[in-house]
Amino acid sequence: MEKNLFVMFIERGKTYNRMTKVIVERHVEHLRKLDDDGNLEKCGVFTGYPGVAGMVILRAETYEEAETLCKREPLVIEGYATYKLYKFQSADRDNNYLL
Repeated sequence: MEKNLFVMFIERGKTYNRMTKVIVERHVEHLRKLDDDGNLEKCGVFTGYPGVAGMVILRAETYEEAETLCKREPLVIEGYATYKLYKFQSADRDNNYLL
């Protein structure tokens, strides 16, 4: 089965600004594992958008699988952030921009 794309928006929690280097390292290790397992399409941070820290575009077969990956995010587990998850359908030349 072909994997679908899902967008995880990471939103800052009340303790986000108290993160330590250790938690950031766990976050990066999580991203590496997603990449190694073929589940990471792209990720990055936002600047200038209050409340939103970053975004992870995931590859997964189902919404439930993508949700499981989100729940493994150390920033979420340890309460520094929350997330919103959306299924993403790419529009491009190959699919005539979803026309």
